[in-house]
Amino acid sequence: MTRPPLKKEDLVFRRLLKPDDKFRFSCHKGLKCFTDCCRKVDLFLTPYDILRMKNGLGFSSEEFLSKYTGYVIGDWGLPVVFLKMGDDEEHSCPFVSESGCEIYEDRPWSCRSFPLKPEISKKTDATGKEFYSLINEPKCLGYHEDKEWTVKEWKKDQGVDIYNEMEALFKEIAQSESVVGDKIVNEDIRRMFYMACYDLDRFKRFVFESKFLDVFDIGKKDLKKIKKDEVELLKFAFKWVKFGFVDQGALKIKDSVLQAQKDESK
Repeated sequence: MTRPPLKKEDLVFRRLLKPDDKFRFSCHKGLKCFTDCCRKVDLFLTPYDILRMKNGLGFSSEEFLSKYTGYVIGDWGLPVVFLKMGDDEEHSCPFVSESGCEIYEDRPWSCRSFPLKPEISKKTDATGKEFYSLINEPKCLGYHEDKEWTVKEWKKDQGVDIYNEMEALFKEIAQSESVVGDKIVNEDIRRMFYMACYDLDRFKRFVFESKFLDVFDIGKKDLKKIKKDEVELLKFAFKWVKFGFVDQGALKIKDSVLQAQKDESK
C-alpha cells in the first residue's frame, strides 16, 4: 500500500536520528526539483573530496585545484577550499547536467550524505555515538517520496563511511586546541598545510624528492604504502600536519638528526 504524501508540517527537521531510525527520501529525474540543489550553493571540499574528484576526472591535484577551486582563510587562519560555481545566472556546479551529476561516483561528501546532517557536539565526541538530522530544505520533493531508509542503510548505500573516516582524521588536527586557540597568520605554515591536505601530488613530490626522508624515520613498509596508495598518502600527510600542530610524537625524527641538533646546540 502506497503511503500518503508527507505534508510540510510533517517534516520534523530537528529530530535527532540514530543509526536504526528511519526517514523517507528519494532523488530522481522525475522530480521537478531535480538538480536544483546543485545550484546557488556554497560547497566546501574536504581533502578526501579532492582526492576522489581529481582522480575521477584524471587530473593531478594541481590541475584540479587550479581549474575548479578557490580557497578562503578560515576563522582559525587555515585555508578552506571551495568548489567554484559557474558564471551562469544560477551559479551551477561545473559537474551538473540535465541528466544529473557527471561525477556521481566521486561526488563530494556534502552531496553524498544529503539529506542527512551529522550532529556533532562534545557529548557525541566523548561517547562516540552517532546522531543525524534531516537538512532543512522544505523545497526538496525527495522528502515526499515513498522510499524508506534507516540511517545505517543510507550511509552504506551512499558510501559515506570512508569519507567520515578521513574527515575525522582531518578534524582531529583542524579543531585541535593548538589550532583553534591561536589564529595562524604565518604564510609558510598556511602553504604547507594547504599542500599536505589538498595538493596531494605536490605533497608526494615533497616527501620523495626533497630532504624529507633524511629527517624523518619512515619504515620501508610505510614508504611502500604511501607511494602506491593515495588514501595512505593522505593519512600520512595528516600525520605530518599533526606532527607540526598537535603532537610531535606523530612522526619520528631520525636519531642522527636529533644528535646533530644536540651537537649544534652545544
